[in-house]
Amino acid sequence: MKKTRKHARPLSAERIARMADQGKDVSGFFKRQGRMVQPIQRVNVDLTAAMLDELDGAAQDLNISRQAVIKTLVRQALDRHYLARRARQAQPKLPHNAHSED
Repeated sequence: MKKTRKHARPLSAERIARMADQGKDVSGFFKRQGRMVQPIQRVNVDLTAAMLDELDGAAQDLNISRQAVIKTLVRQALDRHYLARRARQAQPKLPHNAHSED
């Protein structure tokens, strides 16, 4: 009779994480597809009732959660901030006496 080998059960994510914490090589468990997800950090933000109403209205209009609206707006604001900073740094600096029209 031919022997059949039992298939090993897949390891849980927690078990793989423990192996990685112990310094073991866990690269064989991954297909090298997708992207690395950054850990989530929770924050508390105090908002007025009017702002919450606006956020809820935007969330309803967009058919997404309030949290998704907040994340999207924060990302857009940070992107504008970085673009403005880059534009300011790219502007040529004029010498102090360049402003006078002698």
